[in-house]
Amino acid sequence: SDWSFKLSYYNEYKSYLSFTFTMSMAGTKEQQELIKKLQSEREKLQVLTKEYQKHISTRQQFDAQLNENNLVLSEFNRLKPSAEVYKLVGPVLVKQELTEAVSTVKKRIGFIKGELERCDRNISSSEDKQNQCKDSLTKIQQQYQQKLQAAAAAK
Repeated sequence: SDWSFKLSYYNEYKSYLSFTFTMSMAGTKEQQELIKKLQSEREKLQVLTKEYQKHISTRQQFDAQLNENNLVLSEFNRLKPSAEVYKLVGPVLVKQELTEAVSTVKKRIGFIKGELERCDRNISSSEDKQNQCKDSLTKIQQQYQQKLQAAAAAK
């Protein structure tokens, strides 16, 4: 999957994130309340966007680890069964059985795949939350525009 491209998802909301209001004393109380709601939703979207970016970053780290471990496993598979394998434990290289090393890497790959699935669920959930917030922002903006138009028509 192309999660690295998902960061562009953030760009869709730049107009919402940079959307700021100044509270006018001439505005009605309803308009001021809508402005407060807009500001609150904008801040909520900013938090959700940071959370989303954190999930993407975490997923990318696990993806890199998975690639590394798959590379190690492929190298192990190229070795003869009698090959000597050493494991770095602190500053010391310790001899390890090839079957034990392969088993350890396979377990690590399984763990990383589980973490990637968890990350995918978090990313999907985060996207849903952002979409809900975006929809809420759009509705509030429309309400605010309607109030402005109604006020302008009344003058």
